Amino acid sequence: MARLEFRDLSKRYGDHYAVRSVNLEVPDGEFLVLLGPSGCGKTTTLRMIAGFIEPTGGVVRIGGAEVTYLPPWRRNTGMVFQSYALFPHMTVAENVAFGLEMRKLNRPELAARSAEALRLVRLEGFSARLPRQLSGGQQQRVALARALAIRPDVLLLDEPLSNLDAKLREEVRIEIRELQRQLRLTTVMVTHDQEEALTVADRLVVMADGEIRQIGSQRDLYERPADRFVAGFVGRSTFLEGRVAAPGEFETAGGLRLKCLTDGVSGPAALALRPERLSLGPGPPLDNRLPGGVEFVSYLGAVLELHVRLSPADRVVVQLPNRGEATMPAVGDTVEVGWPRDAGLVFAGQGNPGAAEERT
Repeated sequence: MARLEFRDLSKRYGDHYAVRSVNLEVPDGEFLVLLGPSGCGKTTTLRMIAGFIEPTGGVVRIGGAEVTYLPPWRRNTGMVFQSYALFPHMTVAENVAFGLEMRKLNRPELAARSAEALRLVRLEGFSARLPRQLSGGQQQRVALARALAIRPDVLLLDEPLSNLDAKLREEVRIEIRELQRQLRLTTVMVTHDQEEALTVADRLVVMADGEIRQIGSQRDLYERPADRFVAGFVGRSTFLEGRVAAPGEFETAGGLRLKCLTDGVSGPAALALRPERLSLGPGPPLDNRLPGGVEFVSYLGAVLELHVRLSPADRVVVQLPNRGEATMPAVGDTVEVGWPRDAGLVFAGQGNPGAAEERT
């Protein structure tokens, strides 16, 4: 394993910057996830680390050595692609050994390291099979074994689970995380799936428009988002548009006056509310408690989700734990929604149509 570092890393295509002046350090053994919507620059960043894309500017270092313009095979990085990129005419063992053959290892060591890699991913008995004889999850493990067989300094994962069904995706991501911890491999993964990122990462990097918007732990990004984009992309938020009417008071577009922590924000703004922080029905005193009409109800198993209209211009989403009650609110019911003043986050400025958020 090795420390990974890049400074002022950029990639420009004509006048368009796919990645602009990205600075990041990944310590030995850390699992870092690049998270963001399609086109945000995360895959371009990963491929510049791997050497498949040449940067327009900046520096990439692995283990303290500059590798910015070295070809991929001289960087000792292991890459797992979204499509797995297995050779269909080669057996599992031959696919895993491919990178070792390119490094001209002798036959005994090549066989030993291939067998070790297959053991790590629990595919010891599959060495003679062809890729088409494997399930999607098994193909993914072969691709991972091939990346591990070269004993990389840095493991790179490009949307490695996107072709798996939901249940298998959950199982395999836990396996990858456990294996990464076992081997203490410095790892960078790209995904647009926030649940996947929150499950496996030591730290997350949220990207948008080729730039880093925030770096931190899961708790940092969820509880203290740096801006409106991060609040809308990590977890789920509904946004009430309006303005800060006075310190500690927000006026919505629909004329509702709400108590909140304004933290020096003034003028046009948006109030972000996490659905699970809102409560329904009578209860203890809260800073905000308003009547509303239920417009939509979803039964999601572990949670119940209600869309509640508070005014013609304002709607919130409320998530409640499913406690097995015999009755639940129905569309058309009038309910009371409440939350404390510190449950919401205020962000300055008008709404951004390009942001990854849910508006109300």
